[in-house]
Amino acid sequence: MIAMRLRTLPLPLLLLSAGPQIAAAQEAPALDTPPPADVATDGEALPPLFEVDADGALIVGRRIPGRERPLPDKVTQENIGAVRAPPPEAFPTDQVPIPDRWRLIQTLGIVKERWWDPYNQNTYKGDRPIDLHKKPKWLPIKSEDWFLAASFISDTVVEPRSFPQPVGRQVNETVGDVDVFGRASSVVASQTFIAAASLFKGSTAFKPPDVEYKIALAFNTSFVDVSERRLLFVQPTRRSHRFDHFLGVQELFFDKHLRNVSDRYDFDSVRIGIQPFQADFRGFLFNDQQLGIRYFGNRDNNRVQYNYGVFWRLEKDTNSGLNSLVKTPRKDWVAFANVYRQDFPVPAVTSQLTVVYNMNREAKNIHIDDNGFPVRPALLGNLRGRNYDVVYLGYNADGHAGRINLTTSLYAALGSDRNSFFTGKPAQIRAGFAAVEASYDRNWARFRVSGLFATGDNDPYDNRETGFDAIVENPIFAGADTSYWIRQSLPFAGGGRVIGINGRNGVLNSLRSSKDEGQSNFNNPGTILLGAGADFDITPQFRLSTNANHLWFANTATVRELRNEGSIPRAIGWDLSAAAIYRPSMIQNVVFRLSGAMLEPGAAFKDLYTTTSGNKRHYSVLFNTVLSY
Repeated sequence: MIAMRLRTLPLPLLLLSAGPQIAAAQEAPALDTPPPADVATDGEALPPLFEVDADGALIVGRRIPGRERPLPDKVTQENIGAVRAPPPEAFPTDQVPIPDRWRLIQTLGIVKERWWDPYNQNTYKGDRPIDLHKKPKWLPIKSEDWFLAASFISDTVVEPRSFPQPVGRQVNETVGDVDVFGRASSVVASQTFIAAASLFKGSTAFKPPDVEYKIALAFNTSFVDVSERRLLFVQPTRRSHRFDHFLGVQELFFDKHLRNVSDRYDFDSVRIGIQPFQADFRGFLFNDQQLGIRYFGNRDNNRVQYNYGVFWRLEKDTNSGLNSLVKTPRKDWVAFANVYRQDFPVPAVTSQLTVVYNMNREAKNIHIDDNGFPVRPALLGNLRGRNYDVVYLGYNADGHAGRINLTTSLYAALGSDRNSFFTGKPAQIRAGFAAVEASYDRNWARFRVSGLFATGDNDPYDNRETGFDAIVENPIFAGADTSYWIRQSLPFAGGGRVIGINGRNGVLNSLRSSKDEGQSNFNNPGTILLGAGADFDITPQFRLSTNANHLWFANTATVRELRNEGSIPRAIGWDLSAAAIYRPSMIQNVVFRLSGAMLEPGAAFKDLYTTTSGNKRHYSVLFNTVLSY
């Protein structure tokens, strides 16, 4: 290899590379003397390799293109004193046994496995198969291709905030609170531990597992302190703070690989049990962990993916939002079918078509949450129970066109409500939703613009409900939970009891009693959002994000009727936020986040929350620490 490189060097470089003695013996000609002509093997002179000027002087550093010297003689090297390689018969014929190919580096002593080490190869996080000689006797596995992936997450939240808090009718927390709204300050502290374990069979480097069993348990403990009574408990005698805890089952499923349909491992699988599901890219329509059965797979070298199945919605714990298995599941079912196509309609863009059917039969069920508040039926209008059927037809896209990153979502909600709470009569559901977020990356910064429009109901007393509402939304959009409006839920005081204009971790103004335990409501004012933001990766460990959103009601007809007011403006206000994310190890195992948001009230907000002390800005501060194993 060394000789080959020497032969391809130009002559001056070849001389220099041969050593100082050879280079000195081959001095270059004087600048005023033309270089000698090359001589071919047959004695015929060749034109000079280097250019000369009109006076015959050598032009240093310039060669005539296409003029090349013949290759020099072969250069050989001798490694004096080298030891010849042993003959094949000198090597041992026996083999060194290893448990399996995954434990090769451990057998050689390169890595020593430690169960608590999440960074290097570890049997407990699925890097190596379970050793049959060391497995517990109760574990029913017999082959050497079973893996265990265990994880543990600690999620800590401390959240000082302010929002309009209505003064209780029977009793208030502070002497002298005679206004409609009292003090606004509040604080939330929440600690969640999530432990999960997955047992699966098969080599999953290029194909899905043959079988998988998974369980994930979440334990939450929380403390909330507000300024007014009857916000946390229905009883006016209870104090304005609450300590609570709950253990929920977030995942519990069996996954079976049914078949491969190509040599590239296109497949069909089925999953039965409590499992996560997100209906679209950003979680606008349905983003939850529910009990169901789902068939899924792919085709065309994974360029086409599909899902179809049905979910039976579980009841949630009121304060933690975790699944409760000690309560009877709801009479609420969600059937879905979707298909994804990569590189459509243009390369680097994935398109999705989705159909979701929500059938609710809870008209005769009265449900009171864990704090004593009625949530089904919602205390709005005629206070009667409702059954409804609604079909969502949607198109979603995610990807990039050139340097523009793009996410879009379009939905039409079509169906019927058996009992509109304004009229007590059946009504047709005809609502729409559109959202788009575009971003542009420049070096270490990403600049974003966002837009969202959800239709509102313009006539509560006709036989059409045109306010768009989702099933369970949890959108990653326009700043997500960094945003004040998306993070906080504001009470709809004076228009309905225990009703929020929006839901916590939701963007839609749906006028629901609860996002988790209530019913969808298509008699709502709708939502308009326009925003801009930027993400700055200052270092690989530190990211700074900023967002500015302006929000409106799409139509205030339902709000005017419920509040019995002649006119209510549409402008909710400006939502300004910023977040700092720090990952000291440049990975997701340790993440610290600090965010702050402020709502500058608009005309509609001032109208709905008028106080004698004036309309102050409201704030939200979020301290969040996530530790993962």
